[in-house]
Amino acid sequence: MTTLRITEILDEKPVRMTVDLPADLHRDLVAYAALVSQNGQPVDPVRLVPHMIRGFIASDRGFQKLRHGAQRRNPKTQPPAAPENG
Repeated sequence: MTTLRITEILDEKPVRMTVDLPADLHRDLVAYAALVSQNGQPVDPVRLVPHMIRGFIASDRGFQKLRHGAQRRNPKTQPPAAPENG
């Protein structure tokens, strides 16, 4: 059975987070932002992080399976659908 370390989030309002990234990951994020910026206006690497996290979570089959199973067992605790952001 798949288990998650995070089991409950009580507050769903947006929050500001501060994280420390390894230098190599920061370089990759800056390089990614530079590539995205080639399509138009400059992109701040920080603005990419929520999209990347959302994409990671959306692609995690174990998470989706557990999340949907929990919703079927207790539909009243179902979290709101995530907004569609490209």
